[in-house]
Parts: sequence; C-alpha cells; structure tokens
Amino acid sequence: MFRVTVRDHMMIAHSFRGEVFGPAQRLHGATFVVDATFRRPDLDADGIVVDIGLASQALAEVLGELTYRNLDDDPAFAGTNTTTEVLARSVADRLADRVHAGSLGEGGRALAGIAVTLHESHIAWASYERAL
Repeated sequence: MFRVTVRDHMMIAHSFRGEVFGPAQRLHGATFVVDATFRRPDLDADGIVVDIGLASQALAEVLGELTYRNLDDDPAFAGTNTTTEVLARSVADRLADRVHAGSLGEGGRALAGIAVTLHESHIAWASYERAL
C-alpha cells in the first residue's frame, strides 16, 4: 500500500463533560498538528498516490471549518466530548466527503483510505483511519 501524508494545524477551544477529564472540564484551548495520510494500493499513471497540492488544500479547508472556534458551540458536536479521537474522526470524514466530491482530482477517486492523526503534544496523539 502506498501512502502520502500532508500536514497542517488547527487551534480550537472546547470543554469536556465527565470526571475523567479533571480540569479539562473547564473551557480551554488546544492546538493540534494534523497529519492526513491518503493510501491506495497502486500509483496512478503519473506515479503518485494523490496530488499533494490538492490534498493540502482539502486539509486546510477542513481545518478552516474548525480552527479559532469554540467547538462547544458547534451544532455538529452537540452532546459530544470533542476529544482528540472524536476530532480525528471528524476530520477524516470531512476529507472523505471531499474525496467523494472530486476535490482531490480524478486520481483521488482511486484512494482506498484516509488516516488522520491529531498531535496534542510531542508526547500524545490520536488517530482515526477509514476506508473510502
């Protein structure tokens, strides 16, 4: 399986419900480094997995929908703890929507899957992987 990864970042605010989250139950900010990995079993006629420029643009658009926002106020996350894991899935699903819409070009239609990793810090991160 071939893979190509593009990277960006997002800054959000949110809070969590549940004693397990301790002080993170209060409103706080988070900055995530975000890696989006696109995979497919074979390269296209140009010898690539996906157009890196289009992949980078799609990731920037998805993160632009989330960054500098208080996710507690976002109806898409109503009743949900916006943990790193939940956000990784949301970013992956939003990227998948763009793949299906053709935003990653014709070569993007042959992608087999996407994995998204959100790095909370240099010592902690979470990922979500999905098929296309």
